[in-house]
Amino acid sequence: MTFPFMGALKSQPSSSLAFFSGWLSLTQLITWGSVFYTFSLLAHPVELALDISRASSSFAFSLALLAEGLMAYFVGRWIDAGHERRVMTLGSVVVGLGLLAHSQIESLTGFYGVWVCIGLGLSATLYTPAFAVVTRRFPADFRRGIIVLTFLGGLASTVFIPLSSWLIDTWGWRHALVVLACFQLGVCAPLHAWLLRGARQPQAPGMHPEHPLASQIPLRTFLKQSPFWLLTAFMMLMMMVTSALPVHMVNLLRESGLPPAWVLAIPASIGLIQVLGRWLLFMFERHFNVHAANRWIPVLIPLGVSAFVFGGVTALPAMAFIVLFGLGNGMNTIVKGTAFAQYVSRDHVGQLNGLIGLPIALARACGPWALGLMWLPQDGYRLGLQWMLLFSVLGVAALWTAQSRAMRKSNPSG
Repeated sequence: MTFPFMGALKSQPSSSLAFFSGWLSLTQLITWGSVFYTFSLLAHPVELALDISRASSSFAFSLALLAEGLMAYFVGRWIDAGHERRVMTLGSVVVGLGLLAHSQIESLTGFYGVWVCIGLGLSATLYTPAFAVVTRRFPADFRRGIIVLTFLGGLASTVFIPLSSWLIDTWGWRHALVVLACFQLGVCAPLHAWLLRGARQPQAPGMHPEHPLASQIPLRTFLKQSPFWLLTAFMMLMMMVTSALPVHMVNLLRESGLPPAWVLAIPASIGLIQVLGRWLLFMFERHFNVHAANRWIPVLIPLGVSAFVFGGVTALPAMAFIVLFGLGNGMNTIVKGTAFAQYVSRDHVGQLNGLIGLPIALARACGPWALGLMWLPQDGYRLGLQWMLLFSVLGVAALWTAQSRAMRKSNPSG
């Protein structure tokens, strides 16, 4: 079968970093948009169709996150073994078939079942496996490849929230899911199958002059070293903050008394600011030290939260939050995506990221729930914001400590 965009692809060298990461980012845009950002739009019509509560519908998404986390290690291991093409292509097929099955559900059991399947597919198609693929393909310049990869992914909400909303309003949620499934089966799967040809095989001893036996070191060796656990803490703490705030942002702003236009504009602006941050990082990162960038980029997140904690939820702090949190969250995706490769092991990055898949999924699921529990009728989100600030500060501290210890080990005389 031939797809319209394949002719354009054939004229380009798949070995080009910008070309490779750019096309791979298209699959990120579609997958994040058609699954993550569409779920909230599907919740209400599905609840009416199945006669279920909001808690019951939300649990389906938690099941997907858990399924994604449970499969993350195995996906990382398969990618490290050179099976990236098969893994990501099959992942897109599973997501697509899951969306098709979702269009036919008639029971709560079926609803939960399709989201477990979708979660399994997501484990093979989202940022974590894609970052591992780019790292393996471009070991000398993987960081810039990952930045390019996240450009379109950052616009997923901007594109798919209005698109999916229009599809649901025009054709109904069942037919909308069929269209979204076609994006997976007709674009993502064939694009993965074409783009990921010629996977780089596991390296033999001597491939890295600076670390001649790096790929032969057992994975458990890195689990005995503090940088792995400190980076895990950094990613979990930051994930709790960055997953909790967007979910509650509309209610937070509405309760503060801001005008309705602000209530809608602030969440919408954050996605665009994230992409701007990644573009700035791509353009200027070669002009400053990469380790300094890794150290200071995550600081923008607690600075953004502190604008609300110390300034209140008013117009000026809201503008500061948009800029600081948006830039920080956008660029911090790059820091999280490259940290294990830079400070633990580049040759085991797929498995290392896979090992923390379940903890990250739990943190992502618990963040919104925890912030909701800390909401108080008399104080609103004040207590929750204070805890989010503390979590983000502790996350930054964990990253700084991991970076310091890893760099001291690699350069004892320094």
